[in-house]
Amino acid sequence: MHTGEKIKNFATERSIKVTEKTIEKVSKIKKFLIELSDFFLFMASTFRAMFSKGFEFKEFLRQCYQIGNKTLPLISITGIIMGLVLTIQSRPIMVKFGAVAMLPGMVAISIIREMGPMVTALICAGKIGSGIGAELGSMKVTEQIEAMEVSSTNPMNFLVVTRVLASIFMIPILILYADGLGIIGSWMGINIKGDVNIVLFLSQAFSRVEFIDFIPAFIKSFFFGAVIGLVGSYKGYNAGKGTESVGIAANSAVVLSSLLVIIVDMIAVQITDMI
Repeated sequence: MHTGEKIKNFATERSIKVTEKTIEKVSKIKKFLIELSDFFLFMASTFRAMFSKGFEFKEFLRQCYQIGNKTLPLISITGIIMGLVLTIQSRPIMVKFGAVAMLPGMVAISIIREMGPMVTALICAGKIGSGIGAELGSMKVTEQIEAMEVSSTNPMNFLVVTRVLASIFMIPILILYADGLGIIGSWMGINIKGDVNIVLFLSQAFSRVEFIDFIPAFIKSFFFGAVIGLVGSYKGYNAGKGTESVGIAANSAVVLSSLLVIIVDMIAVQITDMI
């Protein structure tokens, strides 16, 4: 084979590989855009179903209990450790600058404004998001959702709306609970190398906290709940066929909801900073 033919063949093979890579990238972008549009359509259908007739109040209460009951032990441990670690890590720096008396207030503001909502939302994304995705995914695989449609039961009202509203309602409560335990954990951390009365500690902590510190954190916690409930329900409701799709739905629900929680928090911080 002549040198010219070798060069020509090499160029042809290279152009084919480049074309295949380009097609692969285009297909990935197309798949992402299709899934994004499907998610927004699912979200619109969910909010439309919220204001339609046939709200399942008993199922909503059951989901609230399930979310709170399953998540409460994990949130309790996380909240105490969060305040304890934050205090132990911050104490040497505060001692260095002679500002130990400001430590309770600093920790309280950090927990209430950012650490409490963010850490609790990520824990809920892992626990609640995966649970919703796995539960609805298993119902999709076993064709229970199709059976509900055949029996004239609206699965959006019974399965999706109740779980999304339960997440929106319960996650802010769990965040407030974690904030309280985080402050108690901070008091425990201070008493490792000192002896501070809890009444004095709470007085020092909340003397630095204003009511305006609660409002942004409390408002964004509702968006955290909406993101976790919607993503978990979407991934489970649109799971594929086969038992392996249940695990895929649960895993992707955790990853996507955690990412969206971080994005929502970033947007909320930027909005709060502009106000």
